[in-house]
Amino acid sequence: MKTVLVTGGAGEIGSAICKQFAANGYNVIATYNSNPVKAEKLLAELNQLPVTNNQFSNHSIFHAPTTDAQKVTELKAFVAEKYGKLDVLVNNAGITTPVPHDDLQGLTDEWIDKIMQTNFRGSFAMVRVTKELLEKGSDESNESSLIVNISSIAGISGIGSNVAYCASKAAIDSMTRSLARALAPKIRVVSVSPGFVEGEYTKNFDPKFLQNQMDNTPLERFATGVDVANAVFALATSLTFSTGNIITVDGGRLLK
Repeated sequence: MKTVLVTGGAGEIGSAICKQFAANGYNVIATYNSNPVKAEKLLAELNQLPVTNNQFSNHSIFHAPTTDAQKVTELKAFVAEKYGKLDVLVNNAGITTPVPHDDLQGLTDEWIDKIMQTNFRGSFAMVRVTKELLEKGSDESNESSLIVNISSIAGISGIGSNVAYCASKAAIDSMTRSLARALAPKIRVVSVSPGFVEGEYTKNFDPKFLQNQMDNTPLERFATGVDVANAVFALATSLTFSTGNIITVDGGRLLK
């Protein structure tokens, strides 16, 4: 049975990804940062899902902020002992805060550091710590394992919650290309790059900003967590000859 590890698994996008894989017979490991109640709720939901192949899946949650080296090391040991290998890593954990791009004083050094440490450094740390587990998954299945970095079109457009967030997502896309070369052929690396994703976090944004984003999206709606999950799952199961790519899930937002 294949195993997927999803960082930030209890959030809007992460939970949709976890449920997509769980419903299709994968073992799911979801990490969380600060909300054990939400993570436990996700685990209960995963365990209740019917699966398409009637296999018995073995799901887990694990407290492992991606910026905490000790916790990430403990996570590696946990996965190695319980599952033995990994087939898919989804780097989904990320943070941001709304700051107008022209408010240079409002984007503090503290927030810049937090965003870059979590979004970029945390993703790289997860690749570094799971590389051997992913290589083992590749050896056992005779196919490439997969890393999916959840990016954002903000990394291309420069339009997003703040300047540092946009920069962090551009860094993730650059990392994707670099690691796709470095880790081939045993591991594929792809960015999934959503536009604005509808969810609880939407409430943090100015309604005028949200309306502007909607007006400039040709498909006239925001992405959902399920849209992003569908793209990630397709990369794991159908688009198996793709690596180093940036897959946009933006409703055509970059066209305007």
